[in-house]
Amino acid sequence: MSTVEEKEDAVTEPGPRLGVRVPRELPAARLVELARRAERTGLDEVWVVEDCFYAGALSTAATVLAATHRVTVGIGVLPAVARNPAIAAMELAALAELHPGRLVTGFGHGVPSWMRQIGAYPASPLAALEETLVAVRRLLAGERVSTEGRYVRLDGVELEFPPAVVPPVLAGVRGPKSLAVSGRAADGTVLAEPAAPEYVRAALEAVERGRSGPDVPARHTLVTYNWLALDDDPARARSRARADVAASLSPGAAPHLRPLPFGAELLDLLQPGGETVSPERLRPEWIDQLAVCGNLDRCVARVRELHAVGSDSVVLLPLLVEPEDVAVTAAGRIATALRNTGT
Repeated sequence: MSTVEEKEDAVTEPGPRLGVRVPRELPAARLVELARRAERTGLDEVWVVEDCFYAGALSTAATVLAATHRVTVGIGVLPAVARNPAIAAMELAALAELHPGRLVTGFGHGVPSWMRQIGAYPASPLAALEETLVAVRRLLAGERVSTEGRYVRLDGVELEFPPAVVPPVLAGVRGPKSLAVSGRAADGTVLAEPAAPEYVRAALEAVERGRSGPDVPARHTLVTYNWLALDDDPARARSRARADVAASLSPGAAPHLRPLPFGAELLDLLQPGGETVSPERLRPEWIDQLAVCGNLDRCVARVRELHAVGSDSVVLLPLLVEPEDVAVTAAGRIATALRNTGT
């Protein structure tokens, strides 16, 4: 058995989980308050993001871990080409050792325009991501790594302090080829919003196509992001969610939309020039399918449905124009209802 496999055995297989994502737009000074509220409400996870040029995810994850006691903290996701994998592994190993069993990290391609801004966009994003995932996982498992890839070159690198409990390393990706890389080289996948059940099924099929080789990771966890609008009035919930759902429907979200029954019609509404769908063109029933939206029973049922189709962790996103603490409290109500009904 390899070092990676031995270390992986120390990680407990999680049951269905519910979390919340801290908006990138949130000032860092409010991070601790919101994370502690999430823990008090009974949520399982708090996720932070790394988008250019907001607060760095490693710093924010460290802050959330230090400010809380129980919640798992997810990093979703680090751009694979923005850091040397050995340095990234050093940072992650320190967090994992200080807070054993509470860290999940993810790597993604990075937004092409931002990666070009910092001079880091690779000729082959797929190769860069896969090489990074493999190297970071091996280093965190305590292996001595030498490799000469297109983008990752390490010569006898070994962490002095590998963590006793190795954090899962996920890939935040969208399309079939990237999902296959995730299945082959990552411990799991993070699906960006909107992640409707139909897309979850299609994504898992693509992941499985990458897991046909002999050396794939033993487990594969799926994390899904979706906007949250909890409201006793379904029409008001849709109205609140409309703008944020529409903003997430860019041409890059096409893989999310194609599996939907109304996917072709929705794709036809994409604006020319790479712009998103106009909010007023979203039908009410579409919003219901593209968000966790409606009264408590409806939101609980939607989370259950996502768990049932294969989402191990459902992560809810506060709407951008609304108070984050209200959204976290709403997510906590859903978590309580799930526990009370045995899910």
